[in-house]
Parts: sequence; C-alpha cells; structure tokens
Amino acid sequence: MALNRPLILVLLVLAATLAYFLRGDAREQQVRQSRILMGTVVEINVLDQDARRAQAAVEAAFAEMARIEELMSVQRPDSEVARLGRAEQSLAVSTETAEVLALGLEIARRSAGAFDPSLGRLKALWDLEGDAPRIPEQAAIAAALEGIGPQALRLEGLRVYKAHPELVVDLGGIAKGYAVDRAVAVLEQAGIASASVNAGGDLRLLGGRGERPWRIGIQHPREAGEVLTILELSDRAVVTSGDYERYFEQDGRRYHHIFDPRTGFPADAVQSVTLVADSAMLADALATAVFVLGPRQGLDLVGEFPGVEVLIVDAAGALHASAGMAELQR
Repeated sequence: MALNRPLILVLLVLAATLAYFLRGDAREQQVRQSRILMGTVVEINVLDQDARRAQAAVEAAFAEMARIEELMSVQRPDSEVARLGRAEQSLAVSTETAEVLALGLEIARRSAGAFDPSLGRLKALWDLEGDAPRIPEQAAIAAALEGIGPQALRLEGLRVYKAHPELVVDLGGIAKGYAVDRAVAVLEQAGIASASVNAGGDLRLLGGRGERPWRIGIQHPREAGEVLTILELSDRAVVTSGDYERYFEQDGRRYHHIFDPRTGFPADAVQSVTLVADSAMLADALATAVFVLGPRQGLDLVGEFPGVEVLIVDAAGALHASAGMAELQR
C-alpha cells in the first residue's frame, strides 16, 4: 500500500504578477523561506522594502509556529495535548491551547460532532501519519469511538476536563491553522504589510501582493498538477482539505486521513473542501466539518458564519459553492 502525500494547496506566483512587481518599487525585497514544521512544509513569503526587517520577521514567525507545535503536537510526548491524553481527569493548559480548544469545541457542537478534537485514539489506530497505515478491526474502531463527541471534553478557564481517562485529544484539524494565524500576527507586529504563510494547504495572507490581490491556485482533487480554480484574495485565509493529501488504497478503495466520527472510517461524501475565512484556525476546523457533513449540510453550516465562503467537490466530482465564492474566483 503506497502512501501518497502531495500538498493540498499550491501558491501560484503567475509570471504576469511577478513581472508587475519587478517593474515596481526597486526597493521592495522578497524574502521567501521554507521549513518543516507541524508535519508539513511551511513556506513564508514576505515583500518589504527593508530586507533585514523582513528576514528578522520571517525568523520570528517560524519561531512562533515552532512554539505552538511544542504546545499542541500529539507527536511530542511533552506537549500539553500529549499530557492531556495521559491525564486521568483534567489538565491546566496555556492560554493558547485553551483558545484552540474553545473554538474546536464550538465547531464540534455546531457541526453535531462532525469536527471532533477527541479522535486521538481512532487516528492512532489507523496510523495514517506513519509508514504502515492499515484498516483496523471493526471491534478496535468501536472501542476507539467510545465516549467521543462534543460532550467528551469540557473547558473551564484554563483547565480541560475529560469525560473518561482513556480519551485522547488530537488538535491536528485546527492547531495548524492557529499556528498560521499566529505567524501572520508576528509578521504584522514587525511592520510587515504584505506576506503569505502556507502550511501544507493552510494559507493566510497579510495584505495583498503589493497593490494587487494574491492569486491562489486550488489543486484539483483528482488531476495531479491541475488547478481546479484560482482565487484572488487579500487579508484572508484559505484552507483546503482533500482526500488526496494522506491516503492509501486497498482493494480499489481510498482510505484517507479525514475521519467520520460516526463510523470511524474516512469520510466519503466529498473529494475536497476549500474554505475562505478571516482566520486560518476557523477555516481549518470548518473545512474538516464540511468534509464530513457533505455538500448539503456543509453549506448549511458555513452559512452560519458570516463572511465565510466554501467550494466543495463532492464524491462524484460535482462542484457546490456558497453564494459569495464566485466573486473570489478568476
């Protein structure tokens, strides 16, 4: 079984747009760097007149994302999330972890559990992050689903309470978006006005690309290297969740990393979901919820959040979009 790991979002720097900037202010510098963080490639791209300031801002943004990873990565045994999984009943957490959990629990409630931060045992069972993913036994899946759901976790101030000791928290569907938001906040605090932060498909844009919006290519979920559509955005976040990011195939069926909490198996209603919002953290969680819910219920959920737009590719390849998405497409 081969594990396929393409990036789910491609940042397009079109030749015409690049030429525009090369003809612009000669003092404007571009600093672009990539690092491996949070299990993916993170690219930060900054445009600024002061190259030294831009470089320092990029370093500070990467450092902030690394700090968030240390707090929330379930793969790090000393992280708050990992320690919460080992806790018998409750754990005091940082302001940052509490903020992410608060939104995660809100989306869990509003999506009737389609987004679920209590799926840690199920995700470990499938091991799609490892080198030997597998289809677990049905009895093991049933055991991993016991006690999960919006009622499984409770947040009171900075203390998280678990409904039962074996519950394992996994913030993989929201923490990466939060780290991207924090990186953009650091860049903005440093005086940067034009930047992009892309963490394997969780993308946040600061300002435009100079006087023009950024042009973002959304990967086609079934045609490798092909673009499904292009969005023009400034000061927004765009997140795509797809069944082609981490998956394996067995007996002609695709098994991917986005699980339906109702069944314990990968959700199969859609191929990809692209969310546009003001926050990458919100877009991250909503994209997962919509992926599980499918087009009809997913569009209803997105409609509860003003200013959020969505493009869904369903299981048959048909497109479903919120009313405002067409205004963003080019």
